[in-house]
Amino acid sequence: MSKRYEAEAGRRLPFFQTKLLFISLGCDKNLVDSEVMLGLLDKKGIQIVDDEEEADVIVINTCCFIHDAKEESIQTILEMAEYKKIGSLKALIVTGCLAQRYQEEIVTEIPEVDAVLGTTAYDRISDVIEEALAGKGRVTMEELDALPLTDVKRLVTTGGHYAYLKIAEGCDKHCTYCIIPRLRGSYRSVPMEVLIKEAEELALQGVKELILVAQETTLYGRDIYGEKSLHILLSRLCQIEGLRWIRVLYCYPEEIDDNLIEVMKKEKKICHYLDIPIQHASDEILRRMGRRTTKEQLTRIIGKLRAEIPDISLRTTLITGFPGETKEQHKELLKFVDEMEFDRLGVFTYSPEEDTKAAQMPGQIEEEIKEERQAELMELQQEIVFARGEDRIGEELLVMIEGKVADEEAYVGRTYMDAPNVDGFIFVNTDAELMSGDFARVKVTGALEYDLIGELIE
Repeated sequence: MSKRYEAEAGRRLPFFQTKLLFISLGCDKNLVDSEVMLGLLDKKGIQIVDDEEEADVIVINTCCFIHDAKEESIQTILEMAEYKKIGSLKALIVTGCLAQRYQEEIVTEIPEVDAVLGTTAYDRISDVIEEALAGKGRVTMEELDALPLTDVKRLVTTGGHYAYLKIAEGCDKHCTYCIIPRLRGSYRSVPMEVLIKEAEELALQGVKELILVAQETTLYGRDIYGEKSLHILLSRLCQIEGLRWIRVLYCYPEEIDDNLIEVMKKEKKICHYLDIPIQHASDEILRRMGRRTTKEQLTRIIGKLRAEIPDISLRTTLITGFPGETKEQHKELLKFVDEMEFDRLGVFTYSPEEDTKAAQMPGQIEEEIKEERQAELMELQQEIVFARGEDRIGEELLVMIEGKVADEEAYVGRTYMDAPNVDGFIFVNTDAELMSGDFARVKVTGALEYDLIGELIE
């Protein structure tokens, strides 16, 4: 504990006068945890601010999924720790995946940190802050397979017109490159009634697009209902008044079944969009990754989705430079991407993570080669997306408006093909007055590298 904090602990402000800055790093699943914590703190009356120098308490919800995320989290903690010296900071709290994984190292090596909170203990954030302000900061962890549930109203930070709904926690797949099961525990679904209530509350707050997330959404319900129940959950969510779009992310390809396809075809609110992380297309690399599919199976699943839902937009993510990946296997992946023509695609360079099987595998590849292969894949994908965009010229699409383009008579929006923060935009030319969250009919007039251009249909 810092000397400055010891001097001030005895004359701290009442909790309702405490000013809090909250920093959320990492994925959208982490963001949901952050919004729950913010809701708990808001209910307590804490004042939420956006100025580091003004904050009495700073909470950092961290990520450490890959090396870059870990570095960002550590750097953010160190930067915020400086406000113990130059600001009014009295308590610095670290939560999330980095806190779960490196709890002892954080406490030992960054003494400015007053408390550490694990991934399944975030519902105790209010108590942890109060204890830290009283000079009793400590490491707070729960069983890794706990499922913290609260009835608090989440404080949505995404602008209000869309929000994420985390339908499950943890993962049972144990891919050889992934640390998530050790940070988040085994797969456990959130009970359906809890999710329906949360979704209804979000809709009442003005949310129009609900985005379902989990480490894997397609397995939802199997652990508590005895069978995969994502299709049932989707059907019930579609009955909620106010929701216009429902989008599903993180679908493992081998778990996509006829029930999911049928509900997507039947329910108009469900976006014809699926995020299917395949990671690679070489059977040998997929085997070494611990994945559950082959290239032939991937081709069949993608073909079936496009046959059943012709306008479906498919997004995937790939890992390049996995240990032992040869030039031939990289070319095989390039050919697969060229043949499949994914609508949206992201590529990560392989990151060796401590305590994973892949980190111990022979044939670790130099960073320069990984980055070259990543660039090749993204260059190919850019060509595919641009060509598909040009093919859409003349189409009419429903667009959710995200905001106005500064100093221009134009707005930026998203179509059903675009998830926020990971996909592209459509720029809508019009002198009409529109608001974020509005839906508008737009005619596509042009294509950019990853984005579309359109004009409002009067």
